[in-house]
Amino acid sequence: MAAHDTIATKASKPVEPLMSVEDLAVSFDNGSGPRIQAVAGVSMSVYPRQTLAVVGESGCGKSVTAMSSMQLIPRPPGRFDSGRIMFEGRNLLELPEREMLKVRGGKIAMIFQEPMTSLNPVYTIGDQIMEAVLLHQAVSPDEAARIAIKAMADVGIRDPEGRMRAYPHQFSGGMRQRVMIAMALACRPALLLADEPTTALDVTIQKQILELLRGLQHSTGMGMMLITHNLGVVAENADVVCCMYAGRVVEYAPVTELFDRPLHPYTRGLFRCIPGLSELRNRLVTVEEVVADPREYEGLRSEAGPVVPWWPFMDQAQRPALDDPSRPYALVEVSPNRWVGCWRTPEVARHPSRPPRIAPA
Repeated sequence: MAAHDTIATKASKPVEPLMSVEDLAVSFDNGSGPRIQAVAGVSMSVYPRQTLAVVGESGCGKSVTAMSSMQLIPRPPGRFDSGRIMFEGRNLLELPEREMLKVRGGKIAMIFQEPMTSLNPVYTIGDQIMEAVLLHQAVSPDEAARIAIKAMADVGIRDPEGRMRAYPHQFSGGMRQRVMIAMALACRPALLLADEPTTALDVTIQKQILELLRGLQHSTGMGMMLITHNLGVVAENADVVCCMYAGRVVEYAPVTELFDRPLHPYTRGLFRCIPGLSELRNRLVTVEEVVADPREYEGLRSEAGPVVPWWPFMDQAQRPALDDPSRPYALVEVSPNRWVGCWRTPEVARHPSRPPRIAPA
């Protein structure tokens, strides 16, 4: 009986996130003016074999959050104002550069948005992929070359052995993007940060790459943070969605629930401005039209009682009374596994929510 209890206890142990971002704030120097707050208290988490899609308009803080995880924010002018990013029990923001070199590119890899600026023009493609392999794996140069050729073949590059000797300028934009993906996947990272990974690729290759990433997730347990503007890609590939605006999380939910019933006006605005095939419109609805409607902010409740979705441009007369005007925002779990960015009223302050964590089923 005691042995049975032990087994049950082990089986019910909760799965821990692969990486968790906790109340991260990042700002940049603005010369003589006030600092620019690029990220203002972001929280999110990624589990093994899980894809977290991060969506939102350009400049909302998606890429800054991902690059902070790799300590790629230049300091100065950048600065980590608060929060932490936990990975394998350590805060990545506090690791010295020597330790980050072991993590960056090995355990955590990143596919950047601009492949031409990420590849060194004076080194061959093969040398650049092999460099990452030799740095993070105990293999010979010959084995590193075989790993690099296999990675290039996996992303659909023809004649990978011959193209190993080519330079970045000899590849098209889409092919350079594939090289970046091959470089990121060559070391089989535990976590992949994919910043618009298929932007420069046609639809057919995009599908192949995303299927490759999903296959790697199932075979290796890799987690993925997918940064994208394409809600179709989100619907087909994500498990959890984090919607951001102005450096804050406005909604965080499982993908099916978010698409079925978005709770924040900004999220609803994103969906309403997508043209549909089944209806004719003279013009598209804009996000501004949705978030400017006071009725969009009514009827939301949580454990704390009625809550009002946060929106920085809400009319002063419509804003609720706040617990602390210097801290107007709070990420509130309004229902199980559904978080919405809300105004931090006294009721919300008395019922703090748990951090956003949605473990795989």
